[in-house]
Amino acid sequence: MNLSRGYLLALFLIVAYLSWQLVTPFVQYVLGAILIAFVLYPLQGRLENYVSSTIAAFALVLLAIVGFIVPFVVVAIAVADDVANILQDIDPETLQLAEIEDRIAEETGFEIDITEQLAGSAEQIGTLLLEQTTAWFSAVTHALIGLGLMLFMLYYLLKEGDTLVAWLREMTPLPDDVQDDLYGELNEVMWAVLAGHVLIALAQGVIAGLGLFATGIPNATFWTFVMVILALVPLIGTFLVWGPAVGYLLVTGEPVLALVLAIYSAVIVGVSDDYLRPIVVDQFAEISPAVIILGVLGGIYAFGVMGLFFGPVILGALLAVVDVINDNYDRLGEEGGTPDT
Repeated sequence: MNLSRGYLLALFLIVAYLSWQLVTPFVQYVLGAILIAFVLYPLQGRLENYVSSTIAAFALVLLAIVGFIVPFVVVAIAVADDVANILQDIDPETLQLAEIEDRIAEETGFEIDITEQLAGSAEQIGTLLLEQTTAWFSAVTHALIGLGLMLFMLYYLLKEGDTLVAWLREMTPLPDDVQDDLYGELNEVMWAVLAGHVLIALAQGVIAGLGLFATGIPNATFWTFVMVILALVPLIGTFLVWGPAVGYLLVTGEPVLALVLAIYSAVIVGVSDDYLRPIVVDQFAEISPAVIILGVLGGIYAFGVMGLFFGPVILGALLAVVDVINDNYDRLGEEGGTPDT
């Protein structure tokens, strides 16, 4: 490597690192924009047959706000409200603090006033929350800026998507047919995760949630949201919520409702999985449940909420790249890796 090439490579690495530092604070919103743009991009192409790319992109951004962002915010508020209700429903008297204090004194010989300790802790927590007011304000401001950035990125990803794809193909040192295979595999993986798993999980969670609402389970909105998340994880599913819900109805003296919920959840939710998943998944790449569960759990740790979607996609993309390498590696070596012209 000569000095000029070394300088350019070092300059590229420095600028790439600094660019990553700029993106990192908003990586969740960037990933969200990419995800929504991928879903809406086919519509962009169809709309451009009738209107300009600018109008088409603007219309789809409005669609994204109405169809994706607003429902997400509404659900988040409803879930937060249910969580607050759960915390408010905790009755200190049911904790039997006096009996706990007597048991501690009996076992250890030390007398402790739990109520006083809790009061002191509450005072400390209140002071801490007051001190964190600025942090909360900063978090809200960051979220608003992030949402604005996501909408701007979504607009330009839709409007200039063709240009971006053409640039990627030009910069990729692979023959055109290999690039076609690669991008085709990645496209199938993306749709397999979104349609074959995320969409199915959403449908299963909502269907199971209807049973919770119908049988009067408290804070059903929160538990429905939990079931949607659990439905993303194979072999676990919604049973971890509706199973205890059936037990709750039995304990509270509602055996008929418990039986109805158990039958509904086991039959209707189960049938929805048996029928919907083959219909959707068969149209796209088949992804192992092991890849999905590892991608979901690992994605949450790596990327936060967006990792629920991108975790399985990344692992699926790895498998797709391996397939492309396996199919073309020897041929590319013989050709010297020169792109087709």
